[in-house]
Amino acid sequence: SSFAKDTTLDEKSFITLLGKLVGESKHLQNNEAQGLIPSEIKSADHVCEFLAPYSGKNGPLIVEKLTYVKDRPNVKITYKGSDAKATIGIVGCHLDVVPANPEKWIVDPFKLTVKGDRLYGRGTTDCLGHVALVSHLMAALAEKKVKLKRTVVALFIASEEGGGPGVGVDMVVKHKGIAELHNGPVYWVDSADSQPCVGTAGSIRWHLHVKGRLFHSGLPHKGINSLELGMEALKELQDRFYKSFPAHPDEKVYSFMCPSTMKPTQMESEKGSLNQIPAKCVISGDIRLTPFYDMKDVYEKMEAWVKDLNDNIEKLPTRGPMSKYVLEGEDVDVKRGVLTLEWGSPLEDAREMEGIACNMKSSGFKALVEATKEVKGKATPYAITGSLPLVRKMQRAGFDLQIAGYGLSKTYHADNEYCLLSDMKDAYHILSRLIELNE
Repeated sequence: SSFAKDTTLDEKSFITLLGKLVGESKHLQNNEAQGLIPSEIKSADHVCEFLAPYSGKNGPLIVEKLTYVKDRPNVKITYKGSDAKATIGIVGCHLDVVPANPEKWIVDPFKLTVKGDRLYGRGTTDCLGHVALVSHLMAALAEKKVKLKRTVVALFIASEEGGGPGVGVDMVVKHKGIAELHNGPVYWVDSADSQPCVGTAGSIRWHLHVKGRLFHSGLPHKGINSLELGMEALKELQDRFYKSFPAHPDEKVYSFMCPSTMKPTQMESEKGSLNQIPAKCVISGDIRLTPFYDMKDVYEKMEAWVKDLNDNIEKLPTRGPMSKYVLEGEDVDVKRGVLTLEWGSPLEDAREMEGIACNMKSSGFKALVEATKEVKGKATPYAITGSLPLVRKMQRAGFDLQIAGYGLSKTYHADNEYCLLSDMKDAYHILSRLIELNE
């Protein structure tokens, strides 16, 4: 008999576990800038409690907490197969969430609300729904004592939503916590829309610091307007970026929705009076880089461009007859506007967020397409310029990494986040079938 045909997701049990996980989501919010440091032990403990009847003395599952920072564990679950050299990995489901502002929600974000097929709550789509889903899959393997050749390893990770390295999957890989997964396909389950995701983009954060000269706005010819200088410099940097990193032919092969982009997302200036020309401003944003370009090239080019703009600041377009970026006169303390580029992280740390082009020729990918087709009726692989941590690094380290996810992209990181119970039931069949097809 077929494990995939004989098993379905227990709706009541799934909703109960997901309810416990979403009930902790207030303590799982991850945004260091807002002072929100998640305590993933709270979600990890619910998983361990749910799997207790199937692990240790009670059953064949091996459940381990891999902890590198106090109260912030990763959870590894192993179901042993007969061949010590063959594996299948389900990784990337994470135990933290992005922040939620209850005032903007129609339901309590930190409590699971069931409305028909919709399951509302922070983390339902990204990614506590997947944690509950894969926990049930591993429990079913143990309960039914399914005979497999391949060992199935699930890894739930900490600190996926930010907060820097040193906590999550980067440490697990560094400490060889999933070294055995080189022996088979690895499915990163944290995308959306129930279709295979074959590509992601790298994410690079940048800050452009602009220094001008403070002066009364009634005498604009005596000041250097940092806002005007910043906007003109940014336009020039964007023009150069799009010439150097245009749409790449391989983006069509992978069905990328967007090419590489560079854009501002925030702007701050000195809080002076409205009748003062501001001396300082900071424009910040990100670069999304498709995996066919190298991050190192972006770092080097951007740094060279900013140097060139500083050397030729008087050649940048100005705004109106009194706007200028170079001043003369003995009593002028600031004679030139200055641009300083600051990266969100050093290149080596940025590489943790590099984009990936999955291997579409591997048997692991073919199995994902086949399982998706069988359950959903069709498989439509896509690529997105969203970013996932460490996927490229793992691919470089020799893992056959494939990406899937079963929440909804339209509710990802959104207010009133929800997933569909019907999608999670289908996902259970897809993942069960994946295990069989890879046998």
